[in-house]
Amino acid sequence: MSNIRNAFKNGKAFIPFITCGDPDLETTGRIVRAAAENGADLIELGIPFSDPTAEGPVIQGANIRALSGGVTTDKIFDFVRELRRDVKIPLVFMTYANVVFSYGAERFISTCAEIGVDGIILPDLPFEEKDEFQPVCAKYGVDLISLIAPTSHQRIAMIAKEADGFLYVVSSLGVTGTRSEITTDLASIVNVVRENTDVPCAIGFGISTPEQAQKMSSVSDGVIVGSAIIKLIEKHGRDAASPVGEYVKKMKDALKAASCE
Repeated sequence: MSNIRNAFKNGKAFIPFITCGDPDLETTGRIVRAAAENGADLIELGIPFSDPTAEGPVIQGANIRALSGGVTTDKIFDFVRELRRDVKIPLVFMTYANVVFSYGAERFISTCAEIGVDGIILPDLPFEEKDEFQPVCAKYGVDLISLIAPTSHQRIAMIAKEADGFLYVVSSLGVTGTRSEITTDLASIVNVVRENTDVPCAIGFGISTPEQAQKMSSVSDGVIVGSAIIKLIEKHGRDAASPVGEYVKKMKDALKAASCE
């Protein structure tokens, strides 16, 4: 069984996204630890990319700041090695296919396995082209996590049947970023997922408040938050660990409360 399943063992999972190296890797380490200590069940670590097509301006800004600070894939690998001395919850990388391809898929994925990264999310990798990386991921026991969007329609069942780790359900059209309201009929999407797999599904894109998290968790196994956390990091810089920890606790408490209702 994938280690990622452990993130969904104890009620609804809270999954924060954090860009590695924004504003620097030392601060990222403090933020990750604060998130884990305050109830994060799984953490998505973003490997910065110069053209992050799925990201809105907030996370694009984090990518630019991290790359300007000299972050590289190798430095992030070393960072995770050090992180794994005490951070035990599942970790996944979120990046883009070109990052993996240019590094060398086998070299990248085997290193993920070696340092304790449980899965990878590549938002620009179409399901139909996942064989570019899937066999290598299977070889090293690293889950290639698929995304389902509101436009997936008849492809939802197909994607769900071959899912590994967890399914990332995109809440709305467009790029990442906080939204005042999410209007997609997510329940019908999740129903199709449930009919085709027992792999957990988590909803992301646009979630920022405890109320939104509770609503999204009522139809899913967990929620993913990125932009709201990156905004806190942008605001507080090297002092962001404590505010992020407080935010994670607030969101996780909301999910616990929803589970008890």
